[in-house]
Amino acid sequence: MHDIKTIRDDLAAFRADILRRKPDEAAADALISKLVALDDARKNAIQKAQAAQERRNAASKEIGAAMKAKDAGLAEKLKAEVAELKETMGALEAQEREAIAALETELAAIPNRPLPEVPFGADESDNPEVRRVGEPKKFGFKPKEHFEIGEALGLMDFEAASKISGARFTVLRGKLARLERALEAFMLDLHTDHHGYTEVAPPLLVRDQAMFGTAQLPKFRDDQFAALSLVEAEQHFAGGATGELDHFWLIPTAEVPLTNLAREQILDEKNLPLRMTAGTPCFRAEAGAAGRDTRGMIRQHQFAKVEMVSITTPEQAIDEHERMTACAEEVLKRLGLPYRVVLLCTGDMGFASQKTYDIEVWLPGQDRYREISSCSVCGDFQARRMGARYRPADAKNPRFVHTLNGSGVAVGRALVAVLENYQNEDGSVTVPEVLRPYMGGLDKIEKA
Repeated sequence: MHDIKTIRDDLAAFRADILRRKPDEAAADALISKLVALDDARKNAIQKAQAAQERRNAASKEIGAAMKAKDAGLAEKLKAEVAELKETMGALEAQEREAIAALETELAAIPNRPLPEVPFGADESDNPEVRRVGEPKKFGFKPKEHFEIGEALGLMDFEAASKISGARFTVLRGKLARLERALEAFMLDLHTDHHGYTEVAPPLLVRDQAMFGTAQLPKFRDDQFAALSLVEAEQHFAGGATGELDHFWLIPTAEVPLTNLAREQILDEKNLPLRMTAGTPCFRAEAGAAGRDTRGMIRQHQFAKVEMVSITTPEQAIDEHERMTACAEEVLKRLGLPYRVVLLCTGDMGFASQKTYDIEVWLPGQDRYREISSCSVCGDFQARRMGARYRPADAKNPRFVHTLNGSGVAVGRALVAVLENYQNEDGSVTVPEVLRPYMGGLDKIEKA
């Protein structure tokens, strides 16, 4: 959520940032004109309501003076005015609420402003590479893709999943199911024991306001899975209620519940940065992904992910972003997986992000790098939507916190990367050394 005062204090800078996101001058100018008009309407409504309240207060005092002066006629006239103002104020307050809501709705639809160092670009092809770590392995045979490996092992079953749930689901069995569990446990142990994150077991179902707080709603509504109790729905509409019933939503990422733990709070500065991690299932409708990655586990409706969230002061945020990205990289380093880090350009970065690093792991079966983690700093964009603040040690008034989130990392894609990078010519898969304690000492996965 943007601050309208900050926007109006420097309309030229806001316009420039909007154009960096989407280079459409006519649309940018129309947006600014609309925001200014809505803000003027808000101010006008507030002024009218305040003026009516002030006159009502003054008239109430004048009634007392008139009665003291035994001027019954004036007192009755003033009472009539107060009664009329009381009715008028109800309408004026309603207009004020409507004007505020209209402005906030418009502000909520505007993406975050990119930091100055974020490069301008149209899409992922314009993302500059920051660094590469590790050399892709040279195979003495043509490496297979993960789904070929998993199906040949008899431990990855897309057909069974389709019968149960439809497309974009997977059933893992035996050692592959354990490998997925091992990966998640390894990541959580790394982030808690070595990186100082506090493990959290959050709800997987959240309310509208939580999804709004992290900016999944309203813009990305079609990408989410809603969970609605039929009993609640029947009672809602049977009672004559109209409009949309408040949903539960299946979380698309643990970022949603973790970040919302700071919702409507004023934190102590001494406790910041606040670092949290969680391993959860995640659910995404993938509404815009038709025809993309239809084979395998790259793009699923349900997948496991270890998430990292940091709540910081504004001064800590940029350093925390670098630290969080390094924590995610450490997962891949310890797994022995080659990867690269790219800085997302303005046309590819997420709606709530000010700056994002993507970490892309090497997949020999696909012969290319694929995203396995995305680490973003969001400034106070989410905090304003959630009312998340902190009290500075040297200031009287609270300030909005800054929020960060990052995958540490996507468990399903890590499984994909392990299968492809540790595959053997005979179809078996060597278990990375760091995972063997989590696999009961197993060093190789072979056909069931």
